[in-house]
Amino acid sequence: MMHLTALPVLLPLIGGFLLLFTGRNIQLQRRLHLALMLGLLIVSGLALQTALTGQYSLYQLGNWQPPFGIVLVLDRLSAMLVLLTTLLALGALVYAIATDTDHQGPHFHVLFQLQLFGLNGAFLTGDLFNLFVFFEVLLLASYGLLLHGGGRLRTRAGLHYVVINLIGSTLFLFAVGTLYGMLGTLNIADMAQRMAQLPAEDQGVVAAAGLLLLVVFGIKAAMFPLYLWLPAAYAQAPAAVAALFAIMTKVGLYAIIRVHGTVFGEQAGALAYIHSQWLLLLGMVTLALAALGVMASRGLREQVAYLVLASVATLLIAIGLNTAEALAASLYYLVHSTLIAGAMFLLADIISRSRAAMQDQFIPGPVLPNIILIGSVFMLIAIAMTGMPPLSGFFGKVMILHAALAHDWYAAIVAVILVSGLLMIISMARTGSLLFYKAHESHGEAGPASKPLAVAAVLALLTAAPLLVVFAQPFTAFTETTTAQLLNTQAYIEAVLSTAGDLP
Repeated sequence: MMHLTALPVLLPLIGGFLLLFTGRNIQLQRRLHLALMLGLLIVSGLALQTALTGQYSLYQLGNWQPPFGIVLVLDRLSAMLVLLTTLLALGALVYAIATDTDHQGPHFHVLFQLQLFGLNGAFLTGDLFNLFVFFEVLLLASYGLLLHGGGRLRTRAGLHYVVINLIGSTLFLFAVGTLYGMLGTLNIADMAQRMAQLPAEDQGVVAAAGLLLLVVFGIKAAMFPLYLWLPAAYAQAPAAVAALFAIMTKVGLYAIIRVHGTVFGEQAGALAYIHSQWLLLLGMVTLALAALGVMASRGLREQVAYLVLASVATLLIAIGLNTAEALAASLYYLVHSTLIAGAMFLLADIISRSRAAMQDQFIPGPVLPNIILIGSVFMLIAIAMTGMPPLSGFFGKVMILHAALAHDWYAAIVAVILVSGLLMIISMARTGSLLFYKAHESHGEAGPASKPLAVAAVLALLTAAPLLVVFAQPFTAFTETTTAQLLNTQAYIEAVLSTAGDLP
């Protein structure tokens, strides 16, 4: 159990190498990959159980003590996100197998595991440079997954995705180099400790580096103005890959919470929370543009991509409010939006396959196989994604709006969230009417009915919406406790730096 903190990172890495030795035996790859995912699910559950004690679990790679060595830190937030990633990935993998998406190109399963290696590493690392390393690992894997199956539009979207993320990686190195030059360390806890003693003459340079780092994380999270890569990339990616990518933007948000919330926390003096107002303002702009994108979309997958962008913008607003209540609300909404977005990407692919030549375009098409079931699932997911009662999206938005009551920009925040929500509700109602009520046999023949296992993967992810409502009280209690742990930066610093000699 002493190695539990490292297992969510090591298991996908080892799994990726094991899958390389299966050659082109797709059945063996599927069985081994499912076994690896079940193992990761067990490990993630145990990690969350460990984190629920409220203690930090640390792992020193190579037994090098912080701040000089690489340290992995497991707390409530990182454990929650590792488990969330595993649940989403399991649903996406089952769908890929059910629809034979994994068989459309080489090394799908290897890249899938390496993607999980990068994601879990980013959530667990306690070092800023290794956050950059894990970012690059997950991005390299995502490049291959995005291009899986080929195609002109997919290749073009992949090129834009690669270019914008390479720019982000370059800026990341500039910011990291500047912060290392000024603070002499890249261990997040040590950086936070040294910020308290930062001379006044160095504050300008550190503030500039911190805001540059915010731009980098904003690129990863698809924050205005560098957000246009997301709709194209997510709309053109294979459905299972797009569903897994629903957690990718959350990595950028997590990095803002962890790095800026710790390094530029209340102990940073004059530089405390320099990122908050920028997050709030840019989050509001991103939400308004995302709502317009939802209305202007020409296909269902593009529309879902803009809905993901809207959920990211809502989270940016919540984090930018910079209160304990808002941060707790954002964690609730983060879990909801990630799983529901994954379900919607999978459902969009089911609909596209069932409409044959019409695919996901917003033109009248044939009557879908199992139209009542598919239509009902679409309605439930649309209700959840747009924040209508009684599902979890509504509860998440209400909590964020309640947290904004004391903010000076309350009127603007309410206006942007409610108006954008109304526009998205109108757009999804129009989409549902076109896809299901205007469907007619005269519009051509429908495609084959979806496989039960593919529909089951969608339903499994969709269950998050009612479950987050039924168990709202214990889960909000968890998010509040997690927020309290996050805001106690001194405890994080002491856990990472003062117990180094006792760790494995």
